Amino acid sequence: MKTTQLPNRLIDEKSPYLLQHAYNPVKWYPWGEEAFNKAEQENKPVFLSIGYSTCHWCHVMERESFEDEEVARLLNQHFVAVKVDREERPDIDTVYMNVCQGMTGHGGWPLTIIMTPDKKPFFAATYIPKYDRRGLSGMMTLLPRIAQIWQDDRPSCYGIGDRISDWLIEASLPAGNRAEIKAGVFDEAFQYLTRVYDSEYGGFGSAPKFPTPHNLYFLLRYWYYTGEELALEMVEQTLKSMYKGGIYDHIGFGFARYSTDRAWLVPHFEKMLYDNALLAVAFVETYQATGNEFYADVAREIFTYVMREMTSPEGGFYSAQDADSEGEEGKFYVWTAAEIMEVLGEFKGMEFCSFYGIAPEGNFEGKSIPNLLGTELSDDERRQLEPVRLRLFNHRSKRIAPFKDDKILLSWNGFMIAALALGGRVLDEPSYIEKARTALTFIETRMRVGDRYMLRYRQGEAANPALAEDYAALVWGLLEVYRSTLNPAYLQKALEVNSEMINLFWDEVQSGLYYYGKDSEELLINPKEVYDGSIPSPNSLAARNLVWLGRLTGDQATTRLAELILKAFSEPVSQHPWAHTHFLLAAMTDHFAGKDIVIAGDRHEEQTRDMISVLNQVFRPDITLVLKTSQDELVGELVPFGKEMKKVDDRVTAYICEGFSCREPVFSAEQLCEAVESSPGES
Repeated sequence: MKTTQLPNRLIDEKSPYLLQHAYNPVKWYPWGEEAFNKAEQENKPVFLSIGYSTCHWCHVMERESFEDEEVARLLNQHFVAVKVDREERPDIDTVYMNVCQGMTGHGGWPLTIIMTPDKKPFFAATYIPKYDRRGLSGMMTLLPRIAQIWQDDRPSCYGIGDRISDWLIEASLPAGNRAEIKAGVFDEAFQYLTRVYDSEYGGFGSAPKFPTPHNLYFLLRYWYYTGEELALEMVEQTLKSMYKGGIYDHIGFGFARYSTDRAWLVPHFEKMLYDNALLAVAFVETYQATGNEFYADVAREIFTYVMREMTSPEGGFYSAQDADSEGEEGKFYVWTAAEIMEVLGEFKGMEFCSFYGIAPEGNFEGKSIPNLLGTELSDDERRQLEPVRLRLFNHRSKRIAPFKDDKILLSWNGFMIAALALGGRVLDEPSYIEKARTALTFIETRMRVGDRYMLRYRQGEAANPALAEDYAALVWGLLEVYRSTLNPAYLQKALEVNSEMINLFWDEVQSGLYYYGKDSEELLINPKEVYDGSIPSPNSLAARNLVWLGRLTGDQATTRLAELILKAFSEPVSQHPWAHTHFLLAAMTDHFAGKDIVIAGDRHEEQTRDMISVLNQVFRPDITLVLKTSQDELVGELVPFGKEMKKVDDRVTAYICEGFSCREPVFSAEQLCEAVESSPGES
């Protein structure tokens, strides 16, 4: 139970996660020199705890240990305790998560690190209970033991810290092989995904199951380039199964972070902005690939959720919603059959319970998570149930809602901007594109301080220099908004932000992007991340952007950077391609010949709009598009190769270039459609 004592030093922070701990009896410090100077002066080790505001097990550890007077007494007496929000400082989290995985073989949050005052770790763990439990040593055992070791054998602690730091540095050194990525790597990634694919429930591996949307992006492109139907089947089965499961909120929309079981039934109930953005992209692209309206409907529902629940009045997008409410995980989202009957009446209630798996015995701790795992609902049936869903949604809205983390993160906003822009042009929903543009304006006016983007915004304050992933995600968002508006100002901005990213993060010796900038706080290492985990890595995002920017503009310097980044990581990507599926998107775009299209025509002309619409309707990941109007000189500056591409005989004209040569121009949407439907080929 929380005490009524005075707050600790976290009370002056903006992070919702840090503020959640501001009244702990633990004398927390935020990450900073004050904490490490104190540790140095008092000769104490540093107890570093990293988590985030919507993390269920972070809440559990707080209730068990950090709100507990006994644990707090031990921490305050023997350690300097430092709290970090992993979403505000992913640079710190990345470094010490690598430590935890190296020392223990696993990672996760809450992340616990004990280190010397010079930030070198000698102990790592994740969740720690107060008392020993189920093979886990508890805080009441560990803290006195570590304090005693520090007192009796401090050189050993420093020695371990030095060895771990040396290992970190060695592990971050670049691989030796810098060859081109061969096409066989794409086949290897596909074969691996087929081996771990769950043919019954979709997804990859067993419980717990994560959405991992970039696996689906890769499979869609593998299907497109090779004609392998199984790749598309895997995507469709995964998306349909995730939607039918309890990981999807059938009452209020949006996806939870992951499923604790194989069938996607029981989620970890927190909802993250990045998951919903990246999954929306997967649903929109699959709609393009199949023409199945189901995927379009789910994408629209995700966007409805984000615009209703996760959009700030200023136009940015919030980070997450908690799994817990009233101290219980999932309480906000689960139902009893009796409650359904009370809201809907017996007939409609029984029908809903039958469709959505609401049973008297429940499927989650005595209550039920609505799901469609045992039901086949047609699109018409789902739409007919919409009034019923709304009644349940309105009833649920009276419950105490989960905590919402309202900080705005640059990288996650970049993902959502990209998703909305893509969704807007494919689903013909201009309001989505407008939301994306508004968010870009918000970032430019609120999250840029001087000549630097900031990573986080909350309550009027932008803070923490943006990382490589922030810049790369923003460029992706700008590119999608450009593709949806064909306004060259967005392409120009994408080029500017990309150039700034290169200046701040590029390794001039070995190529690739460092995690944090040359002007940022120096940590034990500055890694170059390429593994695609829950979100794409900075180098994967940047590689894809560089390939597209080189294609769009014809700029040889940009194309050269794309070649360098692809080669820089060719060894780890070729060794384990299934762990780098977003990076493979860039490699595939580079490997396979694409079509670069310039439409010479004005926006108000029907034929111009028809040509653009034809290109938006179908999944064609190998196409770039530039609109060259009679009024806009900026296009000629940004895309020099299109300077002489003009209307022929005053007719709207489309120029199609592929494999270093251009075809005869075409003059109708039908001709353009026929031209782009030719099979993709290798460059």
